[in-house]
Amino acid sequence: MTRKLLVGLVLFSLPSVFAGTKLLRFPAIHGSQVAFTYAGDIWLAPVEGGAAQRLTSDEGLELFARFSDDGTHIAFTGQYEGDEQVYVIPTSGGEPKQLTFYPARGPLPDRWGYDNQVYGWQGDKVLFRSLRDSWDLSDSRLFLVSMNGGMPDVLPMPVAGGGALSPDGSKVVYSPLFRDFRTWKRYQGGWAQDLVVFDLNSHESKTIASHVRADRDPMWTMDGIYFNSDRDGHFNLYHYNTETEAVTQLTHNQEWDLRWPSSDGSGRIVYELGGELYIWDKGTGESKRIDITVGDDGTSSRPEQISVANQIEGFDVSPNAKRALFVARGDLFTAPVEHGVTRNLTRTSNAHEREASWSPDGKWIAYVSDESGEEHIYVMPHDGGAARQLTKNMETRLYALSWSPDSKSIAFTEKSGKVFVLTVASGAMVEVADDPYTRRSDYTWSPDSAYLAYSITGDNELGGVHIWEASTGESKQVTDAYFDAFSPTWDPNGDFLFYMSRRGFAPQIGSYEWNYSVDRETGIYGLALRSDVKNPFAVRNDDEGMDEKKGEDKAKDDKDKKSKKDKKTKDKEEPTEKTIKPVKIEFSGLTDRVLRIPVDEDNYFGLRAVDGGLVYGLGGPFYYGRRSDIEPKLMRFDFEKREAKEIAERIGGWVVSADGKSVMVSSQGSFQLYAIKNGDKPKSVSTANLTTWRVPREEWETIFDEVWRRFRDHFYVENMHGYDWNAIGARYRALLPHVAHRSDLNYILGEMVAELNVSHAYVSGGDNGAPSRPSPALLGAKLAWDNEVGVYRFSSLLSGHNEEVIYRSPLTEVGSGIKAGDRLISINGIRLGVDDNPYALLRHAGRQAVELEVAVADGSNVRTLAVDPISEETSLRYLNWVNHNREYVAEKTNGRVGYLHIPDMGPDGIREFIKWYYGQIRKEGLIVDVRGNGGGNVSQMIINRLSRTLLGLDYARNAERATTYPNVVFHGSMVCLLNETSASDGDIFPWTFRRAGLGPLIGKRSWGGIVGITNHGPLLDGGSVNVPEFGNASAEGEWVVEGHGVDPDIEVENDPASVIKGIDAQLDRGIEEVLKAMEANPMSIPGRPAAPVKTP
Repeated sequence: MTRKLLVGLVLFSLPSVFAGTKLLRFPAIHGSQVAFTYAGDIWLAPVEGGAAQRLTSDEGLELFARFSDDGTHIAFTGQYEGDEQVYVIPTSGGEPKQLTFYPARGPLPDRWGYDNQVYGWQGDKVLFRSLRDSWDLSDSRLFLVSMNGGMPDVLPMPVAGGGALSPDGSKVVYSPLFRDFRTWKRYQGGWAQDLVVFDLNSHESKTIASHVRADRDPMWTMDGIYFNSDRDGHFNLYHYNTETEAVTQLTHNQEWDLRWPSSDGSGRIVYELGGELYIWDKGTGESKRIDITVGDDGTSSRPEQISVANQIEGFDVSPNAKRALFVARGDLFTAPVEHGVTRNLTRTSNAHEREASWSPDGKWIAYVSDESGEEHIYVMPHDGGAARQLTKNMETRLYALSWSPDSKSIAFTEKSGKVFVLTVASGAMVEVADDPYTRRSDYTWSPDSAYLAYSITGDNELGGVHIWEASTGESKQVTDAYFDAFSPTWDPNGDFLFYMSRRGFAPQIGSYEWNYSVDRETGIYGLALRSDVKNPFAVRNDDEGMDEKKGEDKAKDDKDKKSKKDKKTKDKEEPTEKTIKPVKIEFSGLTDRVLRIPVDEDNYFGLRAVDGGLVYGLGGPFYYGRRSDIEPKLMRFDFEKREAKEIAERIGGWVVSADGKSVMVSSQGSFQLYAIKNGDKPKSVSTANLTTWRVPREEWETIFDEVWRRFRDHFYVENMHGYDWNAIGARYRALLPHVAHRSDLNYILGEMVAELNVSHAYVSGGDNGAPSRPSPALLGAKLAWDNEVGVYRFSSLLSGHNEEVIYRSPLTEVGSGIKAGDRLISINGIRLGVDDNPYALLRHAGRQAVELEVAVADGSNVRTLAVDPISEETSLRYLNWVNHNREYVAEKTNGRVGYLHIPDMGPDGIREFIKWYYGQIRKEGLIVDVRGNGGGNVSQMIINRLSRTLLGLDYARNAERATTYPNVVFHGSMVCLLNETSASDGDIFPWTFRRAGLGPLIGKRSWGGIVGITNHGPLLDGGSVNVPEFGNASAEGEWVVEGHGVDPDIEVENDPASVIKGIDAQLDRGIEEVLKAMEANPMSIPGRPAAPVKTP
């Protein structure tokens, strides 16, 4: 299957020289030069076109070049020290100077772009967008930093995406919202950007050129404001006249979107279009393509031999456990357990092999490969050689290959949940089952290869175990339909079919409310396949004398030991053949012939029967948002001893050898082989020699095709929203030869999937060669230079909840003694001056203690303080914002109204809900704030609790107050705050809040993205792609929210001037409305009823 010879790699290592090079990104223009990013570096080229010259070179990315006003310097965002910071470099070349040092947020998913993104200049200062003062990724701000050094100054707008200063520097045009890297074309939900002109002195603001779609990339020149908008269906260049307010379209591209325009301020704008650079000229009103040739040395696309030991996505073991089989970075490897060589069987950068499985007879390895352009099942000899394609004419994604014990058939499943059996010799296929809800892969063959057991989802959404008979093609359900059953496995002797089922009906009770959750509910059971099968757990009744069968077993064991002693150990994969007796099943009464394996119900998973016992996983309790305090274990239940013992701990996965004697376990990145019965010390399986040739250009083609297929196969509606997906794929595939860096590939993939006009179409990650990020030490304080005194001060401290690790604020801990206004003189013995940035000393300090020299505000009491720093301050900023809101609401309502913010619908959101909801349960009103909610999947848990209705009261004899029925029910008035960045499950929450009649929605229209996603495994190089796969509809069967958002009942804008003054108009309106509702429907709990008199 090796399609490229090693000598051919030389061709790929030559410099990449393209006439009319494409994928020139993030351009800027000044005088006779344009600057742009190519292959992760910044280049310069003449505006007339021609050969480009490299300006920067580093393993990280250099992006967003912007010329200084005089053209002598270029500011840009670079990753020289691992994270994204602002740098400046002479246009003539030289050493870049770092201007910002506060640790950048990240690495961010591609859809969030980059922290510290450069936008332009004002004199000797660089304008950039940063997340340093934000708790929410959607709420960045604009800053100016001097090229001479020192701390950046923030512009007054409370939130800001991209922006540009007016020619006189008195105003700024900007987008309050930032979604410039979102892969969603023709979007018109609540998050669509408008442009705002803001006066830096008066703080007055005005929205300009408003449209339902996005307006972005503003440029302010002497003749007005230019911007980029997709109001006509594609991004094109527009002009806004600041005098007449007229909007004029300047370009009319209808194939590609115009990207990242940048003006020289003198009538020329350079931009990307279809990967090439164009200059629009005001004088002619026309655009002209720049034909640029880039002589790149191909560093990012050069083939190299690499270790793939940390990229293993699947593994198996040979039948007699002599060798291990690994799938890593799309190649198949076999490695010796003890002695021998490691073999790379496929060597295919141009294909993604996966789902590999070793045949029970040891001769073959089956696997899935997309070498042909579609996924198919192949087999190849276990020691390498020519592969044979078994499946034909398939256009689907394949999963979970399972050999029959006779090595003649393979069971597998595909994207839609259908289960097939494939005959190896002929390639013939037969459909076994079709799950109507999901895709399951727990099918398992009987020892004689005559039956396949599997689970499938019933109408009640519970699993049931079925048996398919190969000779007749008929299937029968063999477990009770009322109970969830799964993970079937056959007794090697053909007497039982074991399985797992959730039947432990002793739930846990929560400590906050009288409610249950079911955990440790899974038991292990067996079906006796015939009525003559004996119960292995029958009551024992020992008597005098040796049992005859035990005597026979001892004689057999002695014979086996002698045979093993005489046998020479050989490193071969083929096991010795043994006679397999036919499995006989009496289906009549089978469901009733069930026995329970004598182990207590627990969190079991992954059952496999072996000779004399069962192997299975045991997990700890499931926690949402943190790891279980009990690491998963691999267990073996011994039928003879009737007890379970641990085989291995901290397991990640495991596979049992075909002979049932060994199990290979993955654990924290390493692999061990255990003998199932004897408990010997495990053998470590080395992955050190898993190496392959990485040929980036071949990998990029493979990744492109795989992403395209995943969307074709898993997109939530088959019609692809009416778009011609084949044509879209062909158009973007034409750009592949011009990809020079892994980030380029993500860009064109993102642009491709964005054409579908859908939420959650995400492509991210991959082998982009990014350097390691710094390990910062932060103090939980804002630092500012005091010009009058000539010293840094702690201008403010971020208060914490120091009893919680996540909200620990170092300088507010007991014994610190630091107060706002105190002086910071030095860090780790290095004195700070006006041109010094304190974060330059903190960004690489790690989590070790930091020594500060401090003084009180007037300079007295100079002392040295050792501080235990934190790695990020985002959590503290969030806590301070929430605390302010809650205290404000309490103050304005005399404590009658509670406030609850939910930051997402994931681990942070459910934690904050639990933390703050129960303490406010007896408030008369409650403001539920989901502004900035980033989504997740717990909204239904929260809605369920908020929707409870008070049905009764309980009065105890010696209690002064009644308790409610149901327990813990809020029965006051509620309102919900939402805004443009209430997203995903943060969209669903306000929609269901209104649907449940809980109260009015106040704020701004939400994001409008509720087509859910799942993950179908890594791309070849470890990158990820999320396909929008689950559409959400109303109970009436109509699509809702997607593409538009949730409209508030009461629309309220938080204008910049008000927010600067500390006014939150949306919160104020929330207070007003909840007080109205409280007055109209007062919350009250009646006093104790009169004591009943029951005497006659």
